[in-house]
Amino acid sequence: MLNRLMGMVYLLMNKETVTAAELSERFEVSIRTIYRDVETLSMAGIPIYTRKGKNGGISLTEQFVLNKLLVTKEEQREILAALSSLDEVGAKGEQETLRKLGEFFNIKPNNWVSIDFSDWSGRRQELFEQIRQAILGNCLLEFDYFGQDGKMCRRTVEPVQLLFKDYTWYLRAYCRQRRAMRLFKVLRMKRVDALAESFLPDVIRYREEEGMPQKEKSEEAQYRITLRIASSEAYRVYDRFEEEELTRQENGDFLVKMSCPLGEWVYGMILSFGPGAEVLEPAQVREEIIRRVRLTGKLYEEGYYSD
Repeated sequence: MLNRLMGMVYLLMNKETVTAAELSERFEVSIRTIYRDVETLSMAGIPIYTRKGKNGGISLTEQFVLNKLLVTKEEQREILAALSSLDEVGAKGEQETLRKLGEFFNIKPNNWVSIDFSDWSGRRQELFEQIRQAILGNCLLEFDYFGQDGKMCRRTVEPVQLLFKDYTWYLRAYCRQRRAMRLFKVLRMKRVDALAESFLPDVIRYREEEGMPQKEKSEEAQYRITLRIASSEAYRVYDRFEEEELTRQENGDFLVKMSCPLGEWVYGMILSFGPGAEVLEPAQVREEIIRRVRLTGKLYEEGYYSD
């Protein structure tokens, strides 16, 4: 009976007026039972009423939904937008919730963001789903992780959040080996297993003593890199860097100062500018770029398979 009563209220929220015959058919009960349900709802404080004659039927007062929710139309749109973004990241079940709330608010959800976690092989989608399930279910994750030094070690972590930063996906997690919060680059996580063992989220352990968010240490050291990029590359400079990282020089060239962990993507990004970019500092990065350029030149001069 309770399910039928709630179903009637939900249906009436979505439609202005429904006849007793329609409700009777919908819930597979007699019309007399529907009228008894109306009386029960009325006694429970639900502002439901019946209207006879042409275009008559059973209705709720127009202000019922708004008064019960105590949220503005703008707040309703924000709720739907948030659910829409959850649906985009593959959260199961949110689509039905999104549909119900959309009907509940009488607002069509605005699909304002689209995110595709998959790569061309489709394997990465499975990894993101595995991580998401572990975060929502408070399950431990175990995986092999390749550090900046190229060495691999097995990690067991309490997953907290999936983070997208500077064109890269990271897993924010409490590492039981390091006994601290860490950021793990998702692409370096191999042979990921969701363990049957669950954990209780420890908010205090995830934060510092003063209650401020703990500054997670990435598994990769941060480097301050300074580049000089030719003015002819302006279109790419503005695509790749923030204005705060750029200083325009008198000759039109760009001085770029960025902070990031070193990795193949950094060297690949710098080399993609060809002769249009020069590393000024640190010396370690400059020397590595020189080494790679010389190696590439040697490859073309001598041939990869030369005797």
